[in-house]
Amino acid sequence: MLVIAIDATFIPMSFLNDRGELDGFEIDLIKEVVKNAGFDYELVNVEWGGLFGGLITEKFDLVISSITILEERKNRMAFSIPYLQSGVAVLVHNDMENVDSLEQLAQAKATIGAQINTTSYYYLQKYQDINIKTYDKFAHAVIDMANKGNDGVVGDSVQVNYHFNNRKELTQNARFLGSRMTSEFYGIVLRKENIELQQKINASLKALLANGTVQRLHDKWNLGDFAVVPLPE
Repeated sequence: MLVIAIDATFIPMSFLNDRGELDGFEIDLIKEVVKNAGFDYELVNVEWGGLFGGLITEKFDLVISSITILEERKNRMAFSIPYLQSGVAVLVHNDMENVDSLEQLAQAKATIGAQINTTSYYYLQKYQDINIKTYDKFAHAVIDMANKGNDGVVGDSVQVNYHFNNRKELTQNARFLGSRMTSEFYGIVLRKENIELQQKINASLKALLANGTVQRLHDKWNLGDFAVVPLPE
């Protein structure tokens, strides 16, 4: 039995639906991956801050939660092949006129919201004059933006796309700042010593990429043009 951890606060990737059940693109995907690999599984909802520690201390066997494959993370953990290419996107209020880049946001000393300790948050730190307003959950940053508590938000393109399309106050009063700012690949995370498990997960994921299952789930959850299903390695 594999114990799989996920932070279910990331609509439409992973979240609790109206019935209190885990739902979303990554929920559907990981179920397909482990079933195709021949494993029974249990999904557990864990706050972002506890995902990596719980994996390393063997509370969980796998983690899937829109986690970017980074070289520094590979020092402590192993990754599957990528299942999605995404990146950072920025949404700003329409009244931020003549601003079309992060450099111009910095010049304007804008206040931009981000979920703390995410790649989006770290990306913003490159721009010293941007006032970064941090939140425990990305949705809180979006709510604050709708209430004029910040000038914009930065987050994963899938998150930003979802909230933009599903919040009337944003659809009418906000815009994307350019296109996707970065290119990141997401992978399923494992302990480095679990080489056999990694091989089985990779083989399963490769088959699902090749037969169109991952693209079908992308379309089902409307992940947007900025998020791309990669070719199987």
